[in-house]
Amino acid sequence: MDKRKLLVKKCTKNVLQLLCEQLLEILHCVHDEKKRIWVRSWLDRRNSHGVLNLLLKELAEEDTHEFTNCMRMDPTTFEILLNKVHQKIQRSNTIMREAIPARVKLQVTLSYLATGNSYRNLQQSFRVSRAAISKFIPEVCDEIYEALGDFIKVPSTHEEWKVIEEGFNKRWNFPGCYGAIDGKHINIRAPANCGSYYFNYKGSNSVVLMAIVDDNYCFRYVDVGCNGRFSDAGVFQNCEISKALENNLLPNGGFIVGDDAFPLKPYLLKPYSRKQLMLSEKIFNYRLSRARRIVENAFGILVGKFRVFEKPIACDVSTVDKIILACCALHNWLRITNKNYFSRGLVDEENLDEYRIIEGSWRFQSHNGLLPISNAGSNHSSQVARLLREKYTAYFMNEGSVPWQERMIF
Repeated sequence: MDKRKLLVKKCTKNVLQLLCEQLLEILHCVHDEKKRIWVRSWLDRRNSHGVLNLLLKELAEEDTHEFTNCMRMDPTTFEILLNKVHQKIQRSNTIMREAIPARVKLQVTLSYLATGNSYRNLQQSFRVSRAAISKFIPEVCDEIYEALGDFIKVPSTHEEWKVIEEGFNKRWNFPGCYGAIDGKHINIRAPANCGSYYFNYKGSNSVVLMAIVDDNYCFRYVDVGCNGRFSDAGVFQNCEISKALENNLLPNGGFIVGDDAFPLKPYLLKPYSRKQLMLSEKIFNYRLSRARRIVENAFGILVGKFRVFEKPIACDVSTVDKIILACCALHNWLRITNKNYFSRGLVDEENLDEYRIIEGSWRFQSHNGLLPISNAGSNHSSQVARLLREKYTAYFMNEGSVPWQERMIF
């Protein structure tokens, strides 16, 4: 009887061992099979069915105008940018899979900036997974900003500043001006557990883009990342631009111009805001508005070309900052190197024969994702600042007058 029990026990043990070994073998096979499948099969057919190898390639060869609409630059300019960033964004192939080509990464990123399409739509168009897109878009934006850094730098010498001052004098009849300043709330999707940290006066979540623009619609100083929760009066004071201006960013005696939202400073001229204005004050306001509209139009061009700003950006805040900087750098680069970057009717124009302002087409587009700042500072101003404004008020009524100014204010 004991021998029989021992035999049954031994047989049971052997059977269980064989079953366990078989089960482990099956599990290993299933695991290895899953490990071999890195992407879904339809995504893996990117090289033969994706937008890259079909539509965009055809457009580059047959319809450069439509290619420009898609990428915001012509095929030649795209190749130049690709050469600038290729080495930094291209990864090495492995024995398990091929790396996404740098060309695809750049095209996906530019398409996202140009359209603001969701990652899901980009995945379907380019046959690149959403996970990969969310990972490489901030990397590509970083490298674009790095590669085009020379096109967005702050002037470092008096000679460089003088070129801007001469531009404002020649093109906009405002001598002594070294730029126009404005700020925008860039709407974002509220980050998890952020509370009211990014909550702005319009009831949405945002980060602030504050910028100084030169006479040629180019961003010369960009400050990104101040959160939208600051009160209107605190936005300007909490931006790095304010600190830089206080620390003599501009040449001695130089100033920038802004709208009524900004404080009157020795380095920042703003319009008169009283209701009952004298003729000289109305003319000053008109002359200042000619120079100040430059920054309004620069933001308008930015949103018109990069539709990612048309609605709240659904990315991490750190990625939002990178997107903003990349778009500003691309804007400057394309403005400086491509005379056809934007059409004439996109920005405001003055019809001096009919004494009226023709608004640019950007003003009639949706800008729900880009909101103006309100009062950016107190109404208290120093005597030096008030005297500077009075000096220019008198100048525009005398030796600095232009023939059409009185007709433009009525």
